[in-house]
Amino acid sequence: MAPPDSSATHVVAPGFLRDRGSVRWGIIGCGDVTEIKSGPGFNKAERSQLVAVMRRDGARAADYARRHNVPRWYDTTAALIADPEVDAVYIATPPDAHLDCALQVAAAGKPAYVEKPMARNTAECDAMIAAFASRGLPLFVAYYRRMLPRFRAVEELLDLGAVGTVTGVHYFQAEPYHRRDAGWRTTPATAGGGHFLDLGSHTLDLMDHFFGPLGHIAGNAACLASGYSVEDAVSASFTTAEGVPGTAQWNFASEVRHDTFRINGTEGQIEFSVFENAPVRLVTAAGAKVLTIEHPPHVQQPLIQSVVDDLLGRAPCPSTGASARRTTRVMDTILDSYYGGRQDKFWERIDTWPGRRR
Repeated sequence: MAPPDSSATHVVAPGFLRDRGSVRWGIIGCGDVTEIKSGPGFNKAERSQLVAVMRRDGARAADYARRHNVPRWYDTTAALIADPEVDAVYIATPPDAHLDCALQVAAAGKPAYVEKPMARNTAECDAMIAAFASRGLPLFVAYYRRMLPRFRAVEELLDLGAVGTVTGVHYFQAEPYHRRDAGWRTTPATAGGGHFLDLGSHTLDLMDHFFGPLGHIAGNAACLASGYSVEDAVSASFTTAEGVPGTAQWNFASEVRHDTFRINGTEGQIEFSVFENAPVRLVTAAGAKVLTIEHPPHVQQPLIQSVVDDLLGRAPCPSTGASARRTTRVMDTILDSYYGGRQDKFWERIDTWPGRRR
């Protein structure tokens, strides 16, 4: 297996809060993602408590705290981070605020769990990783599919050699997102790109999880039908850490929806969906096997439990700043030609993007 990026480090510190009976959480940015996907999971996970939330609109922060039985609310980031009863912070803002919030959390000496994508580009990821590493603090990122039972079943099939030697990895997603208002998710200064960063990051992170760091990455992107300034069609080729060729394509301006992740091997094939509620399908010479595995009500709860277990010294979490940084690096490489480079503040020079439709 190829080594991970040497430039990205993770503080391997299971047990950072070992002396605590539980982990007390604060949330920065209690928006839609925290209502069902993540927020309740901080109370439902074992040895975990949600004790404070923050939103710039104080009235909405108070409403969230009331509805979710959270003891305290704030309307400034600094106030939540400074709360002495907050042990660790979940940063659930749009990507443009991830770096600034993370630096404040690191300066306060507290671990962080950051929404995905980790940041707008690899340079911001590196700054976050450096800040936490310099303080000996763990940093986690919310690529929660790594811990969902459905995708752990895929991982188990691969570990058991259910398809023999893997010989090909292929993914295709199509969505009619050109017909809806995407808000900040297609605003480059906020999101760092389009739906590819928001959704494609999940798929690429699963590939990293299943197969190790991706290499030999090449890609193309275009904006063809959506009217956005950011990309709506993306294609990529790569190799896995074991040298297996792979391809992926995303089309966010398609009338027809599609979502298929296919893994081919010498003894069979695994097929599943990353976003649709569809079963995992294994096909071998012995026939087809269908695994129907439902997601839990709060999809981030299994990963939140893993973060808590890591902080309390029970077991390491698989989704760290280092692993998330690799996914951002892959996306930057794929989109590099569209944006004319992505290591600077490319969102400030929109008129110079080579791939932008004029």
